[in-house]
Amino acid sequence: MVKIKLLVFVFGVSFLLNCQTKKESDDRIQPWAENPWYWQFKGEPVMLLGASSDDNLFQWPAEMLVLHLDSMKSVEANYVRNTMSDRLDRGFELYPFKLLEYGKYDLTQWNEEYWQRFEFFLNETAKRDIIVQIEVWDRFDYTRVNWPPHPYNPKNNVNYTEAESGLDLEYPDHPGQNKQPFFFTTPNQRKNEVLLKFQQQFVDKMLSYSFNHSHILYCMDNETSGEEEWGAYWARYIRTKSEEVSKKVYLTEMWDAWDLKSEQHKRTFDHPGLYDFCDISQNNHQRDQAHWDNFQWVKNYISSHPRPINTVKTYGADGGTHGNTNNGIDGWWRHVIGGVASARFHRPPSGLGLSELSINSVKAAREIEKICPFWELTPNNEFLSGRDENEAYLTEKPGEVYVVFFPDEGEVGLDLSETNSDFILKWMDVRKGEWFSEENVTGSNRVNLKTPRRQEWVAVLKKIDF
Repeated sequence: MVKIKLLVFVFGVSFLLNCQTKKESDDRIQPWAENPWYWQFKGEPVMLLGASSDDNLFQWPAEMLVLHLDSMKSVEANYVRNTMSDRLDRGFELYPFKLLEYGKYDLTQWNEEYWQRFEFFLNETAKRDIIVQIEVWDRFDYTRVNWPPHPYNPKNNVNYTEAESGLDLEYPDHPGQNKQPFFFTTPNQRKNEVLLKFQQQFVDKMLSYSFNHSHILYCMDNETSGEEEWGAYWARYIRTKSEEVSKKVYLTEMWDAWDLKSEQHKRTFDHPGLYDFCDISQNNHQRDQAHWDNFQWVKNYISSHPRPINTVKTYGADGGTHGNTNNGIDGWWRHVIGGVASARFHRPPSGLGLSELSINSVKAAREIEKICPFWELTPNNEFLSGRDENEAYLTEKPGEVYVVFFPDEGEVGLDLSETNSDFILKWMDVRKGEWFSEENVTGSNRVNLKTPRRQEWVAVLKKIDF
């Protein structure tokens, strides 16, 4: 009888653990089982739309962060970028390592406030169902003005010298030149074990917090031009660590090349077993029709292994260095209409951040999503007639819903000759995030779509069900 009771107890504990693991797996952000071009979260498909005003929000003081996240939540923005960055350019950022009394850092000890901020950030985003895309390494932290004060710089820590680490005291060149030995430490590169162990300790510490959550995606780098093995090493490292604690993680790498057809990007596209999703943010340096065509090329190229395609930073804001406000709005919408799994406005000054215009785009997209979720739509400009280059972009659910984005004023025809239904035509004013007008149109023919006035518009046609 005792043996039977023991078996029942063991079976019960095992059953509960299995149920808990299954629930965690169901709740986790992951490619949607029914349509792997998109994400699912808490068992439901989800479109990730973001607009936030910094790359490393976890460094923000609590009151600033909470206000920012609440503002995002109020407009149903649910996606942020978070570099594990420690650039001291706003006055409140912290380094992750302990500063000793005599002014040097000990890389074996932690600055607990840095990690408390990180934990608080993860908890607060989790409360609001805001998905976090972590970038583990950011090349800009380790060159030019950011390198001289950095704890990893040999002159600033008690753990190694220049000779021992292979690190110089200055790296004045743009990080795109990839001269910083920090990014060559892995076994299949220069096998710098002195430095690698501290890098591993940092990643282990980060994972000790992020593994407690189900709303995290991982990107190895910010727009890297490094060697393929660097990012691959850290992807394998994080996956191995996750398997040790029975966690499921989703990983990618972000390459620097502006041309998505480059060999750099194929390091991600060609390895679906290593990289679970793609980030094509650098496509946002492209403009107009080329921006659309390059993205559609990627979707076709990886179609045998479809995966979510994210754009965690959309460049473009007046006064910035990477395009103007028109470029930012147009690029964000072309990607949304074209079938990305996520789209986020980059932080100022190179992007619109969390601003009136970006907020209104998110609001507009959510209104359109109520009519038809984007994951039910398929990009197809072939049904547009009289279309000039970059004039209009169509995504559709044939016979049911048609969504047409106009980057500026324009006029095109939409072929509805194969459907006998009547439709409601609604115009969305993108810059205001509001519906502008509504009318009934008849199918069975070519419908003429002409924007009400200049700047960005979205036309939505939905079949009338009687």
